[in-house]
Amino acid sequence: MNSTVIILVAALIYAGLYMLYGKALQNKVVKADPNRPTPAHRLYDGVDYVPAHPIVLYGHHFASIAGAGPIVGPAVAMAWGWLPSLLWVWFGNVFIGAVHDYLALMSSVRYDGKSIQWVAGKLMSKRTSMAFELYVWFALVLVIAAFAAVISGIFVGTPEAATASLLFLIDAIILGYLLYKMKINFYVGTAIGLILLVFAVWLGFKFPIVASKQIWMIVLGIYIIIASSLPVWVLLQPRDYLNAYILWFGLLLGGVAFIVVGLKGAGTFTAPAFTTWSANVVGGKPSPFWPTVPLVIACGALSGFHSIVGSGTTSKQLDNELHGLLVGYGGMFTEGFLSTIVIASIAVYGLKVFQTMNIPVDTTNWGAQYAIQVVKHGIKVGIFAKSYAYGLEDAFGIPFKTGAVFASLWVSAFALTTLDTATRLGRFAWQEIMDMIHGPEILKNKWVASIILAIFGIYMAWGGSWLIIWPAFSGMNQMLASIAMMTASLWVAKVQRPEGAWKWAVVIPALFLWITVTAALVWFLVVIKPGFWVSLITVVGLLLNLLLVVDWYAAWKKPAEEYATA
Repeated sequence: MNSTVIILVAALIYAGLYMLYGKALQNKVVKADPNRPTPAHRLYDGVDYVPAHPIVLYGHHFASIAGAGPIVGPAVAMAWGWLPSLLWVWFGNVFIGAVHDYLALMSSVRYDGKSIQWVAGKLMSKRTSMAFELYVWFALVLVIAAFAAVISGIFVGTPEAATASLLFLIDAIILGYLLYKMKINFYVGTAIGLILLVFAVWLGFKFPIVASKQIWMIVLGIYIIIASSLPVWVLLQPRDYLNAYILWFGLLLGGVAFIVVGLKGAGTFTAPAFTTWSANVVGGKPSPFWPTVPLVIACGALSGFHSIVGSGTTSKQLDNELHGLLVGYGGMFTEGFLSTIVIASIAVYGLKVFQTMNIPVDTTNWGAQYAIQVVKHGIKVGIFAKSYAYGLEDAFGIPFKTGAVFASLWVSAFALTTLDTATRLGRFAWQEIMDMIHGPEILKNKWVASIILAIFGIYMAWGGSWLIIWPAFSGMNQMLASIAMMTASLWVAKVQRPEGAWKWAVVIPALFLWITVTAALVWFLVVIKPGFWVSLITVVGLLLNLLLVVDWYAAWKKPAEEYATA
């Protein structure tokens, strides 16, 4: 296989289905109305409810949902070969992930920007809402643990990225002040922000900050507490918007590079297309293709975390209902395209990376050794960063070192957005739980709620084995996706009531996911036997999941006439 073919086919798939399937969802299922005021206008508060320019919101949403997930997941799943990874990314992205993201966003918009867990309670029962809130909170603890581990590892391995990432924060605060306090022209503000962004990258190369993994985890813990408690316009919105430019630039550069590499005859896939049905992946043990591939690839194909972002921060900033398609649906497709580039780059250059590092992985032992060696040598992000850099070098003559640092910066910038957005969303979930149980006012305080979440997440990341935490996070994440899809299916079938068979476009993926991920998490507990805290969270998640499915079935049997339109 050739990288040019894969990149062009992916571009055609995503562009074509956005115009056909996406538009159909917008018009026939959601029935988006540009004249219906969104919660950002009706409930404006200057903190969480703030209408955003569609490109700014697309940047925030995309940067938040992308994180390191669509890079790390497919990179690890290459243990099964490039073909299974690619097929799941495309299939999952088109028929599940993008539908899930868009409907979670728009159902929230129709209910005052409330969370998807609140919507579940509205459509099912108060018990459902409580169970969902608890599930989300536990899942977000794992998100913070997984991404704190990934980011601190990147900062240790590539200190240039650490410096630039810290400077990005100052850049974002300046941009937020210019746009929202000084009311400067949007495009002028963007230009200033981008110039500062380039300056930050340059300073990163000149003054790399070297520190241990534990130091970076402490810094990250303090950062997410502050970032998740400030008004969105101060840091979250402008930082995500600027980060999106890095990702768009990286996507464009990588996409063109691997087309050029293929045309030059250097883009032939050297990694095996398929290795074995049970590659050694999760915990270094034989992991069956089904049901573990969806767990490992995670955000590259679909992610329940996206529903929390869509119905958490994004829905409160949507300026117009028609913007939802670009933000929710287009954001997921862009993420799928990113995962496609990750797979193509490792498929072409992965073997070269192993050879240059004297790592004993070849086409004959790829399924048995790939994931084990990637983790052992700490190159779970590096395998992609180095492959990407080789692609830039062969295509455009960009020095390998420059390309590798840029790729690491690329990953860390987006992982940071996921980390602080997850903390803010966890704060929302915690406050909603406290409201439900009439908890003490002090525990509802945004700073206290953020501190509790950060302490749990960083503690788990501190000594956690990466290949244990990542599948646990992924399993809870995919389970969350099936529950969110089930909630969306109720909203579509009982409230929106589309014509024809459109409701089954949501119900079937939701049930498929539920069966797959339930089986995967049971396998994870029985075979892998993770540590106490990960096991506890996984068991709690499974129990809540069973409760939610029972409530969903009870609600599904009710006649549609019992549900008010929204």
